[in-house]
Amino acid sequence: MKSYQEFFAELSRRKVFKVAAVYGAASFGLLQLADLIKDGFGLPDTFIPFVTAMVLLGFPLALILAWALEVTPDGVRKTEPAAVDELAAIVSQPASKRWPAGLLAVAGFALLVGGVWIAGQRTGAETALAGSSDRAGAEVRLAMTDLSEDPRPSIAVLPFADMSPDGDQEYFSDGITEEILNVLAKVSELRVTARTSAFAFKGRDQDLRAVGDSLGVRYIVEGSVRKAGDQLRITSQLIDTADGSHIWSESYNEALTAANVFDIQTRIAGSISNALRVPLGIDDPADLVTPTADLEAYDLYLAGRTLIRKRGASLREAVQLFEAAIARDSAWAPAWAGLAEAKELQTWYPDSWDGGPPEDRSQEPVLEAELQEEAERAARRALELDPDVASARVALGSVYRYRFDWSEAEAEYLQALEVDPDNAEAFHQYSELLANVGRIAESVRTARRAVALDPSPIKLGILATTLDADGQPGEAIRVLERAIALDEDGSVPQLKSLWYFLTLEVERYEDMFRHAPEHVVDARAAIEAAVRSGDMDGVPPRLRESTLWMKVGQPDSAAAAFLEDMEDEPGFKGWIWIPLFDPIRDHPDYVKGLRLVNLEGRTAQRTPR
Repeated sequence: MKSYQEFFAELSRRKVFKVAAVYGAASFGLLQLADLIKDGFGLPDTFIPFVTAMVLLGFPLALILAWALEVTPDGVRKTEPAAVDELAAIVSQPASKRWPAGLLAVAGFALLVGGVWIAGQRTGAETALAGSSDRAGAEVRLAMTDLSEDPRPSIAVLPFADMSPDGDQEYFSDGITEEILNVLAKVSELRVTARTSAFAFKGRDQDLRAVGDSLGVRYIVEGSVRKAGDQLRITSQLIDTADGSHIWSESYNEALTAANVFDIQTRIAGSISNALRVPLGIDDPADLVTPTADLEAYDLYLAGRTLIRKRGASLREAVQLFEAAIARDSAWAPAWAGLAEAKELQTWYPDSWDGGPPEDRSQEPVLEAELQEEAERAARRALELDPDVASARVALGSVYRYRFDWSEAEAEYLQALEVDPDNAEAFHQYSELLANVGRIAESVRTARRAVALDPSPIKLGILATTLDADGQPGEAIRVLERAIALDEDGSVPQLKSLWYFLTLEVERYEDMFRHAPEHVVDARAAIEAAVRSGDMDGVPPRLRESTLWMKVGQPDSAAAAFLEDMEDEPGFKGWIWIPLFDPIRDHPDYVKGLRLVNLEGRTAQRTPR
């Protein structure tokens, strides 16, 4: 009898093979569970490596204990030596009885190695992203999703009224409002509500206490702007919404110069800071603004900011205005940052392109890439002039995201949040990135923070999308209904499309393809019939997207359509992690689709239930 046969027989007798198999399988499951727990409870990045190390160290210990000890009806005791001929009897057994134990042990070891490898891959990917965060030096308060936990005085800046003689300076009064808001946002001891939420009350005559309750703020700044000839008059007042009392008010009458405009902004911020007894946090109040000496450049910039908010075709004119501002003051960082934002946004609005959308759709990716390159150049120029321009960081992060360079995109978003920790747009874009890469639980938390800072329809829509991917369609529907109620002018039509998808499953196609050559009602009827019957023949070919294929129980067709989606234009891809696609995660076409957008090996990391 060969000694190695006796050795393996001894391992089998002492149940070492069985322990190896059970330990390996349990370790694999534990490592997957640890990954979910980490994301769900926001544990530090060291949690997974710690669990992995414990699992690896425990394996040889488990084998040693299995060799040395045995479990008997009387308890655990030292393993007795083999009886005479006991090992020989094991060796003489047929292979069909001897081999299964060894094969199970090999399978257990393979599961252990596989679990450790998967954990290492995820940790490596997250470390790459976290590493970029470390490079950014960001200390972002992502955990504070409930603003009731924020002890800072909360404040909103309502749109200043245009009191100019001809009533034609609304863009200027709106711009001044936004600039004051931005200055106050730089005071770290204040929590300032985002512009989108505050401007929802523009032109409304409402009780300020009700406005404060709606915005979730204690204090409100309101005022007016009068621009006439070479004179500028700005009035401003600070109101406590708890009782409607005026805490502070002031009027500024100055010659209309760029220096005076920026000086008034800092003086207003300083007065509000004093009234609320919070420090500015800087030695020189002038550091709160990034001034230009050219008043016309500032005027062009404010007009550009007004147009960039309208999106759509207005972006073309916004670009022209920012370029004109840069022509007058090429060293003014905010103008370059505005140009970067406008160029990046143009990518998603073909109506804003010079000449409109090309007749040949194959040219669209080329034009999109050119706009992204122009946006990157403008953002980098802004950051060369002033590294603390948060909007330039957000624009640059979106450029990286367009290129599926996820780690660099995250670094830029986190740097933007380091500069401006209450930047709702940065939280919004960062939540989209997290959803793109499958970090769904984190994306939900980050989107909630964006909504807490700015409960605007578009941000509520992103939160609803991430909730759906997180397996919470019920809450997603409730959030969407809130967003649709706020979107009174229907400027975000995709909200209703998503609502249809979540509530009626197929009706969203009516909105999504309302300009289709086929009659919308016919298309909708065909889709409804397909979902009921599982037969796609009656659905127009271009409407047969991956989600619909899944709903009719055709996973192969769904995976093929998914791959086509990944080959199509880039954009927000958080939808690829919705639970609907879980059955095809291992399908070759699905895997290939992920590879195309640098997401191979990623998994959906949802909130544990």
